[in-house]
Amino acid sequence: MDPLHHVDLQKRAVKVPMMIKNEPIVAEVTAIGTTDHPAFEISGIEHSLKEQALDRLKELFKWHLPLDGIYNHFQQTDLKELFTAHYGTPLVLDFDPYSCLLKCIVHQQLNLKFAHTLTERFVKTFGFQQDGAWFYPQPEKLAQVKVEELRELQFSGRKAEYAIGVATAVMDGQLDFEKLKNMSDADIHDKLIKLRGVGPWTVQNFLMFGLGRPNLYPLADIGIQNALKKHYQLEAKPTYAEMEDYAKDWHPYLSYASLYLWRSIE
Repeated sequence: MDPLHHVDLQKRAVKVPMMIKNEPIVAEVTAIGTTDHPAFEISGIEHSLKEQALDRLKELFKWHLPLDGIYNHFQQTDLKELFTAHYGTPLVLDFDPYSCLLKCIVHQQLNLKFAHTLTERFVKTFGFQQDGAWFYPQPEKLAQVKVEELRELQFSGRKAEYAIGVATAVMDGQLDFEKLKNMSDADIHDKLIKLRGVGPWTVQNFLMFGLGRPNLYPLADIGIQNALKKHYQLEAKPTYAEMEDYAKDWHPYLSYASLYLWRSIE
């Protein structure tokens, strides 16, 4: 759904922008298998960066994590129908933790259509394109951008400050995404919540789609609330207490429950 993603549905291919050893590279990932027997062909990677790029691709697409156990777990729950309907859906990460956090901030309190539009303007104005794939504005560039320049794209003043603040935190060494990967969910929450403009919803989405943590359930997410309302045929959106009660059997895979709930209302 993201207009910044270079996806060829007929070819079953996607171009993946990555920063490897501070070098921008674009790998093309083509599906050549099936849902039950997945296989992929990788092209576009220089030999000297191949090992690190392949490790990153495995991490992004969760190739190292079989879905059978997760599927079987949910066959014993009241989300059984969703996991059957969307069988084989993996938790695919955003292509870069830094850009994931920026995207979460841009998307805050916006409907999905305008969120994508605003993100596209932002990236195409201050990022760069290589081999058909878009890279988000790198921290050294974004840290120098003025609030007024983002306001021209229809950012709010505060949202502009928050985005620039993330880049500044990276440049100042306050935010190291490689170190975050080795921290617990709770420690990451305590670290990120100190950044201006980062609240619990942003942290949870970052943990899920930036780092691939398996047990996240953003209670404040309107999409999940609507999906639960539809799934359980409720007259109104569920309360947080009701949402927690529904989820009691979904641990330790709350992120997958969230993903399949989102899919159910696409």
